[in-house]
Amino acid sequence: MVPRFFDIHAHVNDARFDEDRNDVLARMRERGVFAIMVGTDYKSSQEATTMASFVGGGVYASIGVHPIDDRNEKFRELLFVDLVLSPRVVLVGECGLDYSRLGDVSDVAAGKTRQRELFEAQIDFALARNLPLMLHVRDSDKAIADAHQDILEILSEKKKMAGKRLRGNVHFFSQTINIAREYFELDFTISFTGVITFSNEYDEAVRLAPLDKIMSETDCPYVSPVPYRGKRNEPIYVEEVVKKIAEIRGEDFETVRIALVQNALRTFNITP
Repeated sequence: MVPRFFDIHAHVNDARFDEDRNDVLARMRERGVFAIMVGTDYKSSQEATTMASFVGGGVYASIGVHPIDDRNEKFRELLFVDLVLSPRVVLVGECGLDYSRLGDVSDVAAGKTRQRELFEAQIDFALARNLPLMLHVRDSDKAIADAHQDILEILSEKKKMAGKRLRGNVHFFSQTINIAREYFELDFTISFTGVITFSNEYDEAVRLAPLDKIMSETDCPYVSPVPYRGKRNEPIYVEEVVKKIAEIRGEDFETVRIALVQNALRTFNITP
């Protein structure tokens, strides 16, 4: 079944879905919504993989270690090797750099070094298995774009040896169209969340990015789109993100809907 919508970044493996997870998954099936369940550490990656393997159908997994969710977490490759054997695992991440909370680190330089080493380990892991990356990138200040600039520098260096094998998506994109274009040059796409339904901060990036370089996500249970603000987010609400992308771009909804689904299937090498 070709999906009607594709939520490329969801956390239905999160504890906030413990009481009604099966209902959430059932609603996804009813609405034709595919989704990638994303890990932020070994435990959540294991849960995402198990869910994708058990549910099958339109549910897939991404495995990795978030840069700052747990500063003691490491990328233990021997553990992740067991997970990546599942055919439902289609990405590595979410991984990357997050400088938004470095102020509460006693040694900022050491904190950045730890994040960089963690990120590079996951890049190498993905390259060895020819999998794309799910990037988490958050600057200390949007005007500076320091995390994005460091990520782009790292990716550019890796690209010299890896070529087309180095690819992926920048989730929850929150920067300018100029930054987005630098990612496009490196064979990366960007994805937008429900934030675009209640803020016009990223309208330029949504409008000017090539249609084949963008995707839709919820990042549920966070950032519910209008008209669901204040409620827990879930994958079926990705439809509102797609509607808003079409509206901002001034393009036909069906054209955009189909393109975003095809972008996801192609980027993550998924054959429904």
